[in-house]
Amino acid sequence: MDANAEITGPMTLPQGAGAARPAVTELRLPAFRTHRGTVLRLGPMTLITGVSGSGKSSAVEAYEALALLGAGHDLRTAFPQAAEYVPEGARADRQGRRGFRIGCTVDGPAGPVSLDLAVEAVPRLRIAGERLTIGGRTLLATALGDPGRTDVEAAWHTSGTTGVTRGRLPGDRLGTALLPLHVAGRTQAQLRVLAAAEQVVLALRSVFVCDPRPHRMREPVPAGTGRLRRGCDNLAEVLHRTRSECGKRHARLAAAARVGCAGPVTDLCVEELGDGTVRALLARGEGRAGTPLGRLGEGELRYLALALVLLTGPGVLSVDQVAEVPAAYQSLTVLADGFDRCLHPAQARRLVGLAAEMCARGHIRLVGAVSDPSCAQGADGVSVVDLVP
Repeated sequence: MDANAEITGPMTLPQGAGAARPAVTELRLPAFRTHRGTVLRLGPMTLITGVSGSGKSSAVEAYEALALLGAGHDLRTAFPQAAEYVPEGARADRQGRRGFRIGCTVDGPAGPVSLDLAVEAVPRLRIAGERLTIGGRTLLATALGDPGRTDVEAAWHTSGTTGVTRGRLPGDRLGTALLPLHVAGRTQAQLRVLAAAEQVVLALRSVFVCDPRPHRMREPVPAGTGRLRRGCDNLAEVLHRTRSECGKRHARLAAAARVGCAGPVTDLCVEELGDGTVRALLARGEGRAGTPLGRLGEGELRYLALALVLLTGPGVLSVDQVAEVPAAYQSLTVLADGFDRCLHPAQARRLVGLAAEMCARGHIRLVGAVSDPSCAQGADGVSVVDLVP
């Protein structure tokens, strides 16, 4: 990318054109694992499907990587096995470098803002180029200058006599996330750059990756006030909280259990054990012993964990949200690879219906990968994206 490209000149951002809550509305995978030129349009609830090897999981993986970078993590955290993300057959340049590219569009009060990222994976993991644009105007552009340096050349629109401010940014972190530390916000143009950058960061940080691991959910866990982790292994701890702190949501979860678990279910209970741990049980009714969650099948455990995620929020889930921004201006996005994994078709349909209901309220968004898209038939507001390998 050319750090000088398209930055000069006046800018006006569309006022009131975007949604009140910043949200990722498009995921681009120009060159990432098996993807070549893939563009995914994302609605409030999007299910990605396709045959094995079509790139369902890698699309969710790319979204998660962008979320980590938006939260300020380095490239090594976002892409732990960097060479694996390089598309098969990708040729090295004259310097022997190979890499991958991803990007997204975030809609919000500033209008649609696009972020595009080129990453060098071999021989060194670093950002080769980053571009933040809106309406065809470049707000930030970075590029590798001296290949021997670890940082990148950056230029961002600031108005004034030159119209551009130049500097150097770390080559292992997202420049967009660092802009608030470098832009003073004294001029209208600077405020526009900050608004666009903060909109992208806000949308990317508000992500909860949910990957329930049933084998970790069967054992009692220490009682506490922790938030639900991505593997949902502390499900009993969180149920202990929600049962006492939010009766309405707990009642909804119990209702979901009644239609998604085998046998009669009257409630979801939490038993405090003598060693300071707790375990969750399905109450079966008067005169019947409860069933510990440890005895449930994998499908039932995954169903309960996903239902809990859909019915709660940032205060219960382990989410890195922006504390200084009111919750009314943030939208939680749940990423769920294998959303229908281990589920009976009837369970999957009920879970999709619950997710569609919660997404329609505007407080959460969902991007999930499914093997069988028929679970979305008849559900309002669900976008199904079919990947073709």
